[in-house]
Amino acid sequence: MPTRKLGGTLEVSALGLGCMVMSGIYGPPRDKQPADKQEMIRVIHTAVDRGVTFFDSAELYGPLSNEELLAEALAPIRDKVVIATKFGYFGNPGLQPVLDSRPEKIKASVEGSLKRLRTDVIDLYYQHRVDPNVPIEDVAGTVKDLIRQGKVKHFGLSEPGLETLRRAHAEQPVTAVQNEFSILWREPETAVLPTLEELGIGLVAYTPLGGGFLTGTIHEGTQFPTTDFRSRVPRLSAEALKTNMALVVLLRDWARRKEASPAQVALAWLLSRKPWIVAIPGTTQLPHLEENLGAVAVTFTAGELHQIDTAASAVVVQGDRLPPASMALTRREAPPRR
Repeated sequence: MPTRKLGGTLEVSALGLGCMVMSGIYGPPRDKQPADKQEMIRVIHTAVDRGVTFFDSAELYGPLSNEELLAEALAPIRDKVVIATKFGYFGNPGLQPVLDSRPEKIKASVEGSLKRLRTDVIDLYYQHRVDPNVPIEDVAGTVKDLIRQGKVKHFGLSEPGLETLRRAHAEQPVTAVQNEFSILWREPETAVLPTLEELGIGLVAYTPLGGGFLTGTIHEGTQFPTTDFRSRVPRLSAEALKTNMALVVLLRDWARRKEASPAQVALAWLLSRKPWIVAIPGTTQLPHLEENLGAVAVTFTAGELHQIDTAASAVVVQGDRLPPASMALTRREAPPRR
Protein backbone atom coordinates (compact mmCIF):
# COMPACT_ATOMS: atom_id res chain seq x y z
CA MET A 1 0.00 0.00 0.00
CA PRO A 2 1.59 3.31 -1.06
CA THR A 3 1.53 6.22 1.37
CA ARG A 4 0.85 9.92 0.94
CA LYS A 5 1.41 13.01 3.06
CA LEU A 6 -1.37 15.29 4.22
CA GLY A 7 -0.26 18.85 4.80
CA GLY A 8 3.25 17.78 3.96
CA THR A 9 3.69 16.17 7.38
CA LEU A 10 1.10 13.50 8.20
CA GLU A 11 1.94 10.27 6.37
CA VAL A 12 -0.94 7.86 5.82
CA SER A 13 -1.91 5.08 3.43
CA ALA A 14 -3.23 6.32 0.07
CA LEU A 15 -6.47 4.51 0.83
CA GLY A 16 -7.80 4.73 4.36
CA LEU A 17 -10.91 3.18 5.88
CA GLY A 18 -13.99 5.27 6.57
CA CYS A 19 -15.63 3.64 9.58
CA MET A 20 -18.94 5.54 9.59
CA VAL A 21 -20.76 2.76 7.72
CA MET A 22 -19.94 0.35 10.52
CA SER A 23 -22.36 2.22 12.76
CA GLY A 24 -25.48 1.93 10.68
CA ILE A 25 -25.64 4.95 8.38
CA TYR A 26 -26.56 2.63 5.49
CA GLY A 27 -28.89 0.46 7.54
CA PRO A 28 -29.36 -0.86 11.11
CA PRO A 29 -26.42 -0.20 13.48
CA ARG A 30 -24.12 -3.18 12.96
CA ASP A 31 -21.97 -2.71 16.03
CA LYS A 32 -25.01 -3.07 18.30
CA GLN A 33 -25.02 -6.79 17.47
CA PRO A 34 -22.18 -8.90 18.96
CA ALA A 35 -21.66 -11.05 15.85
CA ASP A 36 -21.61 -8.04 13.56
CA LYS A 37 -19.27 -6.17 15.88
CA GLN A 38 -16.75 -8.97 15.64
CA GLU A 39 -17.10 -8.94 11.86
CA MET A 40 -16.40 -5.21 11.79
CA ILE A 41 -13.28 -5.77 13.88
CA ARG A 42 -12.23 -8.45 11.42
CA VAL A 43 -12.64 -5.98 8.54
CA ILE A 44 -10.49 -3.42 10.37
CA HIS A 45 -7.82 -6.01 11.15
CA THR A 46 -7.74 -7.14 7.52
CA ALA A 47 -7.36 -3.54 6.41
CA VAL A 48 -4.33 -3.22 8.69
CA ASP A 49 -2.89 -6.46 7.32
CA ARG A 50 -3.24 -5.03 3.79
CA GLY A 51 -1.31 -1.89 4.66
CA VAL A 52 -4.07 0.55 5.63
CA THR A 53 -2.83 2.93 8.32
CA PHE A 54 -5.55 5.62 8.26
CA PHE A 55 -8.90 5.18 10.02
CA ASP A 56 -11.69 7.75 10.15
CA SER A 57 -14.34 8.12 12.84
CA ALA A 58 -16.38 10.82 14.65
CA GLU A 59 -18.24 11.25 17.89
CA LEU A 60 -21.39 11.63 15.75
CA TYR A 61 -21.08 8.11 14.33
CA GLY A 62 -23.17 5.78 16.43
CA PRO A 63 -23.21 8.26 18.13
CA LEU A 64 -20.11 7.55 20.22
CA SER A 65 -20.05 3.78 19.62
CA ASN A 66 -17.99 4.03 16.42
CA GLU A 67 -14.99 5.39 18.30
CA GLU A 68 -15.33 2.55 20.82
CA LEU A 69 -15.43 -0.02 18.03
CA LEU A 70 -12.31 1.44 16.45
CA ALA A 71 -10.52 1.49 19.78
CA GLU A 72 -11.22 -2.18 20.44
CA ALA A 73 -10.00 -3.17 16.98
CA LEU A 74 -6.85 -1.03 16.95
CA ALA A 75 -5.74 -1.19 20.59
CA PRO A 76 -2.97 -3.78 19.97
CA ILE A 77 -1.41 -1.69 17.17
CA ARG A 78 -2.30 1.85 18.19
CA ASP A 79 1.23 3.12 17.58
CA LYS A 80 1.22 1.86 13.99
CA VAL A 81 -1.93 3.62 12.76
CA VAL A 82 -3.35 7.12 12.32
CA ILE A 83 -6.77 7.76 13.83
CA ALA A 84 -8.91 10.70 12.78
CA THR A 85 -12.06 11.75 14.60
CA LYS A 86 -14.31 14.81 14.71
CA PHE A 87 -15.99 17.25 17.07
CA GLY A 88 -18.67 19.90 16.91
CA TYR A 89 -21.53 17.96 15.29
CA PHE A 90 -23.50 15.75 17.61
CA GLY A 91 -26.89 14.18 18.04
CA ASN A 92 -28.81 11.38 19.67
CA PRO A 93 -30.88 8.76 17.84
CA GLY A 94 -34.16 10.24 16.68
CA LEU A 95 -33.07 13.81 17.31
CA GLN A 96 -31.78 16.46 14.90
CA PRO A 97 -28.00 16.72 15.24
CA VAL A 98 -26.75 20.07 16.50
CA LEU A 99 -23.61 22.09 15.87
CA ASP A 100 -21.58 23.21 18.87
CA SER A 101 -17.93 24.23 18.53
CA ARG A 102 -17.67 26.46 21.57
CA PRO A 103 -14.21 26.11 23.15
CA GLU A 104 -15.63 24.52 26.30
CA LYS A 105 -17.50 21.97 24.19
CA ILE A 106 -14.38 21.12 22.16
CA LYS A 107 -12.42 20.55 25.38
CA ALA A 108 -15.14 18.21 26.67
CA SER A 109 -15.35 16.42 23.33
CA VAL A 110 -11.65 15.71 23.10
CA GLU A 111 -11.65 14.14 26.56
CA GLY A 112 -14.58 11.93 25.58
CA SER A 113 -12.94 10.87 22.32
CA LEU A 114 -9.61 10.14 24.00
CA LYS A 115 -11.37 7.90 26.50
CA ARG A 116 -13.50 6.08 23.92
CA LEU A 117 -10.55 5.63 21.56
CA ARG A 118 -8.36 4.40 24.46
CA THR A 119 -5.53 6.63 23.41
CA ASP A 120 -3.44 9.48 24.78
CA VAL A 121 -3.51 11.51 21.57
CA ILE A 122 -5.74 12.00 18.54
CA ASP A 123 -3.70 12.05 15.33
CA LEU A 124 -6.09 14.21 13.28
CA TYR A 125 -8.93 16.17 14.89
CA TYR A 126 -11.49 17.70 12.55
CA GLN A 127 -14.19 20.25 13.14
CA HIS A 128 -17.01 18.15 11.70
CA ARG A 129 -18.99 21.11 10.38
CA VAL A 130 -18.52 24.87 10.67
CA ASP A 131 -20.48 26.34 13.59
CA PRO A 132 -22.18 29.56 12.41
CA ASN A 133 -22.15 30.88 15.98
CA VAL A 134 -18.45 30.47 16.80
CA PRO A 135 -15.59 32.37 15.12
CA ILE A 136 -13.23 29.90 13.48
CA GLU A 137 -10.30 31.62 15.21
CA ASP A 138 -11.74 30.47 18.54
CA VAL A 139 -12.06 26.93 17.22
CA ALA A 140 -8.55 26.85 15.75
CA GLY A 141 -7.11 28.48 18.85
CA THR A 142 -8.69 25.85 21.06
CA VAL A 143 -7.26 23.04 18.93
CA LYS A 144 -3.88 24.81 19.00
CA ASP A 145 -4.00 24.61 22.79
CA LEU A 146 -4.87 20.90 22.60
CA ILE A 147 -1.87 20.36 20.32
CA ARG A 148 0.36 22.18 22.81
CA GLN A 149 -1.01 19.93 25.55
CA GLY A 150 -0.18 16.82 23.51
CA LYS A 151 -3.78 15.68 23.21
CA VAL A 152 -4.01 16.30 19.45
CA LYS A 153 -1.37 16.12 16.72
CA HIS A 154 -3.04 17.67 13.66
CA PHE A 155 -5.99 19.98 12.96
CA GLY A 156 -8.54 19.40 10.22
CA LEU A 157 -11.81 20.82 8.90
CA SER A 158 -14.67 19.02 7.17
CA GLU A 159 -16.66 20.79 4.45
CA PRO A 160 -15.58 24.34 5.43
CA GLY A 161 -16.19 27.49 3.46
CA LEU A 162 -12.96 28.57 1.79
CA GLU A 163 -12.68 31.91 3.59
CA THR A 164 -13.21 30.10 6.88
CA LEU A 165 -10.47 27.66 5.89
CA ARG A 166 -8.03 30.51 5.27
CA ARG A 167 -8.83 32.12 8.61
CA ALA A 168 -8.45 28.83 10.46
CA HIS A 169 -5.16 28.08 8.72
CA ALA A 170 -3.79 31.49 9.75
CA GLU A 171 -4.55 30.71 13.41
CA GLN A 172 -3.44 27.06 13.44
CA PRO A 173 -2.07 25.28 10.33
CA VAL A 174 -4.67 22.93 8.88
CA THR A 175 -3.26 19.54 7.90
CA ALA A 176 -6.28 18.20 6.03
CA VAL A 177 -9.71 19.11 4.76
CA GLN A 178 -12.26 16.34 4.48
CA ASN A 179 -14.74 16.89 1.65
CA GLU A 180 -16.83 14.67 -0.55
CA PHE A 181 -15.04 14.12 -3.85
CA SER A 182 -15.44 11.53 -6.58
CA ILE A 183 -16.04 11.24 -10.30
CA LEU A 184 -19.72 11.65 -9.35
CA TRP A 185 -19.06 14.88 -7.42
CA ARG A 186 -16.27 16.87 -9.07
CA GLU A 187 -17.18 20.33 -7.78
CA PRO A 188 -14.08 20.49 -5.51
CA GLU A 189 -11.91 20.71 -8.63
CA THR A 190 -13.15 24.25 -9.27
CA ALA A 191 -12.02 26.11 -6.15
CA VAL A 192 -11.29 23.69 -3.30
CA LEU A 193 -8.34 21.87 -4.84
CA PRO A 194 -6.58 25.07 -6.00
CA THR A 195 -6.99 26.56 -2.52
CA LEU A 196 -5.65 23.46 -0.81
CA GLU A 197 -2.70 23.34 -3.18
CA GLU A 198 -1.94 27.01 -2.50
CA LEU A 199 -2.04 26.51 1.26
CA GLY A 200 -0.28 23.14 1.33
CA ILE A 201 -3.25 21.30 2.84
CA GLY A 202 -4.16 17.69 2.06
CA LEU A 203 -7.59 16.47 0.97
CA VAL A 204 -9.29 13.45 2.51
CA ALA A 205 -12.05 12.39 0.11
CA TYR A 206 -15.08 10.84 1.75
CA THR A 207 -17.85 9.01 -0.13
CA PRO A 208 -15.36 8.35 -2.96
CA LEU A 209 -17.70 5.68 -4.35
CA GLY A 210 -20.82 7.82 -4.19
CA GLY A 211 -22.46 5.77 -1.45
CA GLY A 212 -21.95 2.59 -3.45
CA PHE A 213 -23.28 4.02 -6.70
CA LEU A 214 -19.91 3.96 -8.47
CA THR A 215 -19.47 0.26 -7.70
CA GLY A 216 -22.13 -0.54 -10.28
CA THR A 217 -24.35 -2.36 -7.77
CA ILE A 218 -27.06 0.32 -7.71
CA HIS A 219 -29.52 0.69 -10.58
CA GLU A 220 -32.75 2.51 -11.42
CA GLY A 221 -34.85 -0.11 -9.65
CA THR A 222 -32.85 -0.10 -6.41
CA GLN A 223 -34.98 0.66 -3.37
CA PHE A 224 -33.21 1.54 -0.14
CA PRO A 225 -34.86 0.76 3.22
CA THR A 226 -35.97 3.79 5.22
CA THR A 227 -33.19 3.07 7.74
CA ASP A 228 -30.66 3.62 4.96
CA PHE A 229 -29.38 7.20 4.64
CA ARG A 230 -29.26 6.79 0.85
CA SER A 231 -33.06 6.61 0.70
CA ARG A 232 -33.01 10.39 1.26
CA VAL A 233 -30.18 11.28 -1.15
CA PRO A 234 -31.60 13.12 -4.21
CA ARG A 235 -28.96 11.92 -6.70
CA LEU A 236 -29.87 8.30 -5.88
CA SER A 237 -33.59 8.70 -6.53
CA ALA A 238 -35.00 6.55 -9.32
CA GLU A 239 -35.51 9.59 -11.54
CA ALA A 240 -31.98 10.92 -11.05
CA LEU A 241 -30.44 7.51 -11.64
CA LYS A 242 -31.79 7.46 -15.19
CA THR A 243 -29.22 10.13 -16.04
CA ASN A 244 -26.51 9.33 -13.51
CA MET A 245 -26.15 5.71 -14.63
CA ALA A 246 -24.15 7.03 -17.59
CA LEU A 247 -21.18 7.40 -15.22
CA VAL A 248 -21.45 3.76 -14.21
CA VAL A 249 -21.49 2.76 -17.86
CA LEU A 250 -18.30 4.78 -18.34
CA LEU A 251 -16.61 3.11 -15.34
CA ARG A 252 -17.65 -0.35 -16.53
CA ASP A 253 -16.10 0.34 -19.92
CA TRP A 254 -12.78 1.34 -18.35
CA ALA A 255 -12.99 -1.55 -15.90
CA ARG A 256 -13.04 -3.95 -18.84
CA ARG A 257 -10.06 -2.21 -20.40
CA LYS A 258 -8.06 -2.31 -17.17
CA GLU A 259 -9.22 -5.75 -16.04
CA ALA A 260 -10.48 -4.15 -12.88
CA SER A 261 -13.83 -3.36 -11.27
CA PRO A 262 -15.81 -0.10 -11.61
CA ALA A 263 -15.04 0.68 -7.96
CA GLN A 264 -11.33 0.24 -8.54
CA VAL A 265 -11.41 2.51 -11.60
CA ALA A 266 -13.33 5.17 -9.63
CA LEU A 267 -10.83 5.09 -6.76
CA ALA A 268 -7.80 5.02 -9.05
CA TRP A 269 -9.19 8.03 -10.95
CA LEU A 270 -9.57 9.90 -7.65
CA LEU A 271 -6.03 9.14 -6.52
CA SER A 272 -4.74 10.36 -9.88
CA ARG A 273 -6.03 13.89 -9.25
CA LYS A 274 -3.30 15.04 -6.86
CA PRO A 275 -0.53 13.30 -4.88
CA TRP A 276 -1.86 14.84 -1.66
CA ILE A 277 -5.36 13.35 -1.97
CA VAL A 278 -6.30 10.35 0.17
CA ALA A 279 -9.58 8.44 -0.16
CA ILE A 280 -11.46 6.79 2.70
CA PRO A 281 -14.00 4.36 1.21
CA GLY A 282 -16.07 2.62 3.84
CA THR A 283 -17.32 -0.94 3.86
CA THR A 284 -18.63 -3.60 6.20
CA GLN A 285 -17.69 -6.53 3.98
CA LEU A 286 -14.31 -8.15 3.48
CA PRO A 287 -14.72 -8.82 -0.27
CA HIS A 288 -15.49 -5.13 -0.83
CA LEU A 289 -12.49 -4.12 1.27
CA GLU A 290 -10.19 -6.32 -0.81
CA GLU A 291 -11.70 -4.93 -4.00
CA ASN A 292 -11.26 -1.32 -2.90
CA LEU A 293 -7.65 -1.80 -1.88
CA GLY A 294 -6.91 -3.30 -5.28
CA ALA A 295 -7.44 0.17 -6.76
CA VAL A 296 -3.86 1.17 -5.97
CA ALA A 297 -2.69 -1.23 -8.69
CA VAL A 298 -4.78 0.49 -11.39
CA THR A 299 -2.93 3.17 -13.34
CA PHE A 300 -3.76 5.48 -16.23
CA THR A 301 -1.73 7.33 -18.81
CA ALA A 302 -2.27 11.07 -19.23
CA GLY A 303 -4.16 10.33 -22.43
CA GLU A 304 -6.44 7.84 -20.73
CA LEU A 305 -7.24 10.29 -17.95
CA HIS A 306 -8.10 12.91 -20.54
CA GLN A 307 -10.52 10.48 -22.19
CA ILE A 308 -12.17 9.64 -18.87
CA ASP A 309 -12.44 13.29 -17.84
CA THR A 310 -13.93 14.31 -21.17
CA ALA A 311 -16.55 11.56 -21.06
CA ALA A 312 -17.39 12.17 -17.39
CA SER A 313 -17.75 15.92 -17.96
CA ALA A 314 -20.41 15.23 -20.57
CA VAL A 315 -22.65 13.70 -17.88
CA VAL A 316 -24.65 16.38 -16.06
CA VAL A 317 -25.26 14.68 -12.71
CA GLN A 318 -28.84 15.02 -11.48
CA GLY A 319 -29.79 15.55 -7.83
CA ASP A 320 -27.94 16.91 -4.82
CA ARG A 321 -25.34 14.78 -3.07
CA LEU A 322 -27.03 15.12 0.33
CA PRO A 323 -30.54 15.75 1.66
CA PRO A 324 -31.42 19.47 2.00
CA ALA A 325 -30.77 19.68 5.75
CA SER A 326 -27.32 18.13 5.35
CA MET A 327 -26.47 20.25 2.30
CA ALA A 328 -27.21 23.37 4.36
CA LEU A 329 -24.36 22.45 6.72
CA THR A 330 -21.69 22.32 4.02
CA ARG A 331 -19.37 25.11 2.86
CA ARG A 332 -20.57 27.45 5.59
CA GLU A 333 -18.52 30.44 6.68
CA ALA A 334 -17.86 31.09 10.35
CA PRO A 335 -18.83 34.47 11.87
CA PRO A 336 -16.17 37.16 12.29
CA ARG A 337 -14.22 37.28 15.51
CA ARG A 338 -15.72 39.73 17.94
